[in-house]
This record gives sequence, C-alpha cells and structure tokens, in this order.
Amino acid sequence: MRSSDRKTYTYTIVRPHLPLNGLRAFEASARSLSFTLAAEELNVTQAAVSQQVRALEDRLGAQLFKRIPRGLMLTDEGRALLPVLSEAFGRIASVLKQFDGGRLREVLAVGVVGTFAVGWLLPRLTRFSDTHPFVELRLSTHNNLVDLTAEGLDFAIRFGAGVWSGMESTQLLDAPLAVLCAPTIAARLAAPADLTRETLLRSYREDEWHAWFAAAGVQALKLNGPVFDSSRLMVEAAMQGVGVALAPACMFGSELQRGALVRPFATQVATGSYWLTWPKSRAMSPGMRAFHDWLLAEAGAI
Repeated sequence: MRSSDRKTYTYTIVRPHLPLNGLRAFEASARSLSFTLAAEELNVTQAAVSQQVRALEDRLGAQLFKRIPRGLMLTDEGRALLPVLSEAFGRIASVLKQFDGGRLREVLAVGVVGTFAVGWLLPRLTRFSDTHPFVELRLSTHNNLVDLTAEGLDFAIRFGAGVWSGMESTQLLDAPLAVLCAPTIAARLAAPADLTRETLLRSYREDEWHAWFAAAGVQALKLNGPVFDSSRLMVEAAMQGVGVALAPACMFGSELQRGALVRPFATQVATGSYWLTWPKSRAMSPGMRAFHDWLLAEAGAI
C-alpha cells in the first residue's frame, strides 16, 4: 500500500457530563424515600429536588423511583444506583472533613503498647498536636501482639529486641525492669532474698524474674504468681497490694513520685526496649515522618 493511500483516523474520547445535582438529589431522596425530606436536607425546594431527579432519569433513560401515594419506592435501577452513590458521597465528605486552614489533615493510626501509652506518650501528646496541627492521631492500645496490616495501622509502638518479621524499627528508649510494689510490701523487703516470701506478679515473658534474680545474686525460685498481659495492669495490681511487680520503672514515674509505688531495690535488668515499627513495604507519608521524627526528639530529650 502506498503511503498516500493510508488513512488517518482521529478518535475523540467523549467524557459524559456528570449531573451532580441530580445524583445528590436522588441519593438524598432514596435514603428518606421522600422528596420533601431530601429538600430539607439539601436546603432547596421540593420542586427543585423532583425536577433534578426527573432530569437524571431522563439522562439515564431509566426510572429510578415509582411515585406512590405515600411517597416513593425505589425501582431495581434505583436500588442498584443508591449504594454506589452513598459510598462515593461518603468518601468525598470524609476527605473534605480533613481539610483545615487550607491544608489536608493526615490521619495517622498508631497502635501503642498500653504501658508506654499511659506512662510516656499521653503526657507528651499536646506537644505533638501543637507543633503538627495537620496530623490527626488515632491511637489504640495493644498487649505487644499486633498485626499492623490487619488492624489498619501506620505504626506500632512495642516492647522487645527490635526484630519483627517484615518490619522496620527505630529504637525509642531503653526500659530496664525493676522491682515495684506498694509501700506496705516494701516495708518488709530488706534484701532481694526477701522476695522469696512474696507473691511475684508475672508477665507472659517468663524469663524476666529469673534474669532479675540472677542480676541481684539470688537463687531463683519457682514462680507461682498471677500472669498479666499488660505491665500497666500488673503494676496496678502491685499498687493494690496483690504482689510484687517487675516492670519498667521509667513508665511509672508519676506513681513513684507520689508514693503510691515504691522501688525497694536499685537492681534492674534489661530485657528489651520500646520501638517504633512500621511495614518495610510502606513508604513514609509526611505525617508518618513528622511523628517518627517527633518521637525520636522527645525520646532523646530524656
């Protein structure tokens, strides 16, 4: 074929105009099955809503409502369209709510081990909010066992050695374990060996008491105290005289300062640290970077 015989075809992509007013009028009417209630919600007249829905039906070539004496009834076409529009308008509203002062607020979901949340993070949160007003934190607590992907989390703060499969991690602060108890119990503890006569409260990490006794030069005993999945809960039990806890003293400074909790011995043992973790596959957003850097700065100031 000669080049002069070749034909050139031009394709034009037609983008249909979306009748947003009609779609909004239909969605509001379909939820209430009333043009009158939809008009009140949209702050227009009932006639305007009816006209916009009629125009949408003409545009689609389909009837969306059956007009009945007591109101409206959705047709099959209307029932198919409603959930799609409701989800779309809901997502639009959700994003618009995140705008503040001309900037988009970033929502950041952070799972925090409970002891760290109450003992360290919460007293500092106002400083983060003051310096990063466009990051909206959503905090949840866990007992150190957490699945970021399944729970929709951006970060998790947890206690351990810093190695979790598929996770990046940044160390925040050391948290050596110390003996903590109520003043009434501390009064009868003259030496570490006296602990052999007390109820020893335990976490699910069974080797912690044995490591502390080794550091204190005391032969370990058989442990038979209750087991807790939270250091915060365990220390609360200790303050109520249930027994003696082994927990990070740095997370209970307020209780120690006011005398509700006593640290009878200087011996402490390091079994882990608090870490900020996030998936290796996740690129940091601006909000994540801001929270990461703020946490490191706060932890470094201790």
